[in-house]
Amino acid sequence: MAKKTIADVEVAGQTVLIRVDFNVPLDEQGNITDDRRIRMTLPTLTSVLDRGGKLILMSHLGRPTGADSDAFQFTLQAIANRLGELLDREVVFATDTVGTDAQSKVTSLQPGGILLLENLRLNPGEKKGDSDFSQALANMADIYCNDAFGSCAKPDASLFGVPKAMGNRPKVTGFLLAKEIAYLTDTISNPDRPFVAILGGAKVSDKITVIENLLDQCDKVLIGGAMAYTFALASGGTIGKSLVEPDKVDLAQKLMARGKDTLVLPVDTHCGDNFHSDCRKQIVNAGEIPANFEGLDIGPQTAAHFAEIVATAKTVVWNGPMGVFEMPPFDHGTQTVAQAIANSSATSIIGGGDSAAAIQQFGFADQVSHVSTGGGASLALLEGKAFETVAVLDDV
Repeated sequence: MAKKTIADVEVAGQTVLIRVDFNVPLDEQGNITDDRRIRMTLPTLTSVLDRGGKLILMSHLGRPTGADSDAFQFTLQAIANRLGELLDREVVFATDTVGTDAQSKVTSLQPGGILLLENLRLNPGEKKGDSDFSQALANMADIYCNDAFGSCAKPDASLFGVPKAMGNRPKVTGFLLAKEIAYLTDTISNPDRPFVAILGGAKVSDKITVIENLLDQCDKVLIGGAMAYTFALASGGTIGKSLVEPDKVDLAQKLMARGKDTLVLPVDTHCGDNFHSDCRKQIVNAGEIPANFEGLDIGPQTAAHFAEIVATAKTVVWNGPMGVFEMPPFDHGTQTVAQAIANSSATSIIGGGDSAAAIQQFGFADQVSHVSTGGGASLALLEGKAFETVAVLDDV
């Protein structure tokens, strides 16, 4: 069922409470090193501002505990400053979430004004889904909007409790959330074919359900990254000191049997004798890694073969790097796959996390159809899961 978006509600003179995902990386001085998640919400925010609405924004940042909750890396003050620069207008910052500072600033908020509340996770009620905390947030607004795709898998107070507490008041999606859901569910449920999925990363266990789900939907599922070594071990190969999950060998064998016509595994491996760019290196056949070496990337034959498969695709989903893309020369496999996706005419969806970082690093982000803002959330949708945080929003 399609959900109403912020464009479907009248916001003039209304207070709109928007759950955003401003969980951005900060350096040791507290400076934002990547503001993409902030920029991706701007269409939703300007839609409300341009129509005379009042904006209250709420987000989490990091995982503060009681001992370190006062540390600079957990305050949203720097984010308020950056958002103000991007919008070219003042963003008022509240030093709490539902306390006296927030309440006074909500009261004085005028049409066209923006208020950013302090880090939601500094209030223990957020992760607990506390009903009193949810109600206090809901009481601030006339309209609730969820534009925090990266957090939608979490039933936190701001994502599930608040819209429930809003009662009959409008509860809608932002443009970013609507776009993410459209790409990651609508496109995948009815893809143009051939439909190719590329899965990498460290652990088979992280992506068991994704692999199972995509084997039923895709024409080809390409496996790279460290989880390929578990499949190599399951095939009777040697994997040296590569990262592996021995307890998942039986599962890998079952997946290979089930996907014998769909699953595509590496044929060669780029390995090194230690985890360093200056290590001794060699390229070996898959499953023939020497005892004192570890696999750090797919090999050149595999990268070329994966690129050939991508070139024929009409829909491509990529989640997880092919190797240690942050450390040349073990970035070659990931870069080759990224280049192939960028060159392709297919609808291409990059599933957040390390894949998003890689496509940005190699300069191809503007040559793909969609780069997701949520790695874990995109994986959940690829598994075929539905979000109760979205289900609670108003239907069209």
